Amino acid sequence: MLLYSFSKSKNDNDIIAKNEKVTLAGTGFKFTEGPAVNSKGQVYFTDQPNDKIHIWDQKKGISLYLEGTRRSNGMYFNAKQQLVSCADENNQLVYFDENKKLHVIHENYKGKHLNAPNDLWIAPNGGIYFTDPYYHREWWNKNHIELQDTHGVYYLNSNGKISRVINDFKKPNGIIGTPDGKTIYVADIEDNKIWKYTIEPDGNLSNKTFFAPHGSDGMTIDNKGNVYLTSEKIWVYNSKGDLIKEIETPEKPSNLCFGGKKRNLLFITARTSVYTLKMKVKGVH
Repeated sequence: MLLYSFSKSKNDNDIIAKNEKVTLAGTGFKFTEGPAVNSKGQVYFTDQPNDKIHIWDQKKGISLYLEGTRRSNGMYFNAKQQLVSCADENNQLVYFDENKKLHVIHENYKGKHLNAPNDLWIAPNGGIYFTDPYYHREWWNKNHIELQDTHGVYYLNSNGKISRVINDFKKPNGIIGTPDGKTIYVADIEDNKIWKYTIEPDGNLSNKTFFAPHGSDGMTIDNKGNVYLTSEKIWVYNSKGDLIKEIETPEKPSNLCFGGKKRNLLFITARTSVYTLKMKVKGVH
């Protein structure tokens, strides 16, 4: 079993369980992404180049959930425990029902296909925030082109109305909100910045505030309000924007969430492998 140590930051808040290290949970994938935890603590994650979704179970390990996912990337479970996905094969938001059947939630903006929905967060009111950068995919038709005039962030309310809520990023990517639905963090991965916003009652965003000097492929939040970022390593910032921990992983991390029955296992997707790390804190999503 592969173990990997973590580095201490200048302000260690002791969020990792005593003597615990990053542990290999599975390998042999092409590029893992999009971890999402269900009500049982199982984590679903994607291997987008192989067009597969896998399930990690704390006791049973990893098993295949579905092959043929319309190139699912970022994922999140909604209140009905349906797996919602950014599926960029056809630039759509989709969900999978209890029979693994795919349903399209939304596609297009102002009559034009989206760039490539990448990551999402579902607010307590059921509204969906998702990032829409443009990464040209090898599985697209050779004539496929970028049609949107910006790499935006969108809000799809529970009635199916879509609006663009961020239009000034170079390339948005990771996104996560607080469990009270009042604050959202969004990464501009190309500009190496994390921005923090207030969520208004109508779903719009206000009070844009600089939060951290990193881009991030994926993000999560723990029950102390700490925000976890992924890129070269895992950076953990408290809600005030102070760096409290740096966690090294054997491969560059792409995304993460908290899984396990007690939600105290940090589940990390990292290129060809996935890893876990037992924590003192717990996840809130």
